[in-house]
Amino acid sequence: MRPRKFALLTVAVSVLVLGSIAHAADNQVGTWKLNVAKSKYSPGPAPKEGTLTVESEPNGLKITIHGTDAEGKAVHMEFAPKYDGKDVPATGMPGADTISMKKIDDNTVETVSKKGGKPLTTTKSVVSKDGKTRTSTQKGMNAKGEKVNNTIVYDKQ
Repeated sequence: MRPRKFALLTVAVSVLVLGSIAHAADNQVGTWKLNVAKSKYSPGPAPKEGTLTVESEPNGLKITIHGTDAEGKAVHMEFAPKYDGKDVPATGMPGADTISMKKIDDNTVETVSKKGGKPLTTTKSVVSKDGKTRTSTQKGMNAKGEKVNNTIVYDKQ
């Protein structure tokens, strides 16, 4: 009788642990390639190319962006916001020095970039139900004070 109780306990613990690991998976995580043809930049011009790498962190994400801007210059941005909406340092973001993030649902996050505590852009990023596309809608002002209204489409790699 004792081995049977141990086996049942082991199964129950395994289900709980594996279930929490599966639940902890974040749909935002992965390597995403910018689809310039499907994206719209206002004001333009669009970057030439870009790769977005999203890694899971405790209660948040680590985001790295590498690419080439419209003028052919290398771009590198990094930040690791938590889902708590609090500002964290951001490097390489034109005109911004911090970013905050909130999780809306399993497929959606919203980030706000700021300079000196003043909000610049709000970006809502949605992963498609099939997990193959990530679309970011960005609104606000850029570092030059121009109105921003971008739709940025990424394909999962």
